[in-house]
Amino acid sequence: MAKRATFVTKLGVIAATVGSSVGLGNIWRFPYETGQNGGAAFLLVYILCVLFLGLPVMLAEFVVGRSAKANVNRSFLKLAPGTHWNIIGYMGVFAPVFIMGFYSVIAGWTLDYVYQAATFGMSQKSPEYFATAFTEFTASPIRPLFWIFLFLGMNYFIVSRGVSDGIERASNILMPLLFVILIAFCVRSLFLPGAKEGLSFLFHPDFSKIDSGVVLRAMGQA
Repeated sequence: MAKRATFVTKLGVIAATVGSSVGLGNIWRFPYETGQNGGAAFLLVYILCVLFLGLPVMLAEFVVGRSAKANVNRSFLKLAPGTHWNIIGYMGVFAPVFIMGFYSVIAGWTLDYVYQAATFGMSQKSPEYFATAFTEFTASPIRPLFWIFLFLGMNYFIVSRGVSDGIERASNILMPLLFVILIAFCVRSLFLPGAKEGLSFLFHPDFSKIDSGVVLRAMGQA
């Protein structure tokens, strides 16, 4: 029997885990949710959800995987034979397939923006220009598909190389790069107009906006 592919280093496991969870929801949606739902008040609820919901679920997934040493579906079949726990395994297979349909589109947009930025196509343009350019881009029958297929091709290339030479190696490069980009974003934002007011809003919680709906959004974000 062929030896099962595994990660080589703990850093690779951490990078891949962070890469599978930190994405558009954290970078794109999180600032909007924070701004709409009380600033630091929403941030506090989010941190509590991470500690009491997100972290235990993540640790439970590690325990299941390390105990069964099998894929997401067979793990439940091995650990709980004769029960219906394997339904969770099927959910773990089908959910990413549906999510991929959404992420492929957004990632295609992102690749186009990366290309535009690298070729200085965004320098010194007005907000109205970006709104019009995005509308024209999404209305095009060719450009979005080109970037979507490029994104899927990049993913196929990484996954086809296996766990250690593909997923782990890519995560070890891309996740530190993402961290550096986020640090650059944070530093740059401190020098934008209105930065002082933004920081004041962020660190002065408005608990009057916290209700059951906000808690649910924080849970979803976590």
